[in-house]
Amino acid sequence: MARRFAGGPLVIASHNPGKAREIADLLAPFGVQVTSVAALGLPEPEETGTTFADNARLKALAAAKGSGLLALADDSGLEVRALGGRPGVQSARLAGPDKDFALAMRLIEGELKGATDRRANFACALALGWPDGHCEVFEGRVDGTLVWPPRGTRGFGYDPVFVANGRSITFGEMEPGEKHAISHRAQAFRKLVEACFAPPL
Repeated sequence: MARRFAGGPLVIASHNPGKAREIADLLAPFGVQVTSVAALGLPEPEETGTTFADNARLKALAAAKGSGLLALADDSGLEVRALGGRPGVQSARLAGPDKDFALAMRLIEGELKGATDRRANFACALALGWPDGHCEVFEGRVDGTLVWPPRGTRGFGYDPVFVANGRSITFGEMEPGEKHAISHRAQAFRKLVEACFAPPL
């Protein structure tokens, strides 16, 4: 049985402001006191895992040990079928040190070189880590296709080029509430909530 969240402050283990904001929005109904590793001045650990779950666990435990608080980390990315699942765990690194996702999207489009198979998926692993080293990990996925050129200014990362199956607009064009209803992160979050959180306030 999963360990439960007992209340109190929680650290979002992400230096990505868009990702931290999205996780904070998902936590809002639970009355959680949220802070971030950036606000606490904690360093970003090197992501040496080979899977999203490995990296999420690594980040959650680093933040939990560094802050002495419960920490929630996300590792997520884009997996492109025609590229053998890349960029995968390298999704953020493809954007470079300046987090230039416009560049990352152009690089992927260049690699596809007009490929007819544009299937892709977003995958997410959420890890809830305690200062004593305990960690719970939950995963989600949403399938779709890539479009070009990018569309929409909402969201972050690769959202402007991803259209989820059954939808006609990109994640970059969606209202936050609509994206939260179907995204890979929301799916992982629902599993985490069911296992570790009390019902919403």
